[in-house]
Amino acid sequence: MDKLKKVLSGQDTEDRSGLSEVVEASSLSWGTRIKGFIACFAIGILCSLLGTVLLWVPRKGLHLFAVFYTFGNIASIGSTIFLMGPVKQLKRMFEPTRLIATIMVLWHNKGLALIFCILQSLALTWYSLSFIPFARDAVKKCFAVCLA
Repeated sequence: MDKLKKVLSGQDTEDRSGLSEVVEASSLSWGTRIKGFIACFAIGILCSLLGTVLLWVPRKGLHLFAVFYTFGNIASIGSTIFLMGPVKQLKRMFEPTRLIATIMVLWHNKGLALIFCILQSLALTWYSLSFIPFARDAVKKCFAVCLA
């Protein structure tokens, strides 16, 4: 946790390659980018959940699902642009540490819509956390403490 504080405050001089590239590539501050990411991500998840609920509306349910779920996915995936920028994100989304999450985000199946909606949201969350320094480690430790 101390390393995260040092990196975010700019006091870490050892391995600044990853975070310094992100900071230098954008005119937005790190705090502003995190806020933009959280806002877009939350709107995206809410739209996706609303679309999933609307799936069971008679006659128009499938159309409403398609609209809200698609918009939710665009907003959620677009939220990660705040963290890394569009070009770097496209380059890094197929790295081995993100490949499974990328496949889960891009894979849709009508018959198993509800299951894949949940899995897709979890995969997108995990994928997005990979762009925040030490976030995956913090989540792992949090779950380890909660489940222990």
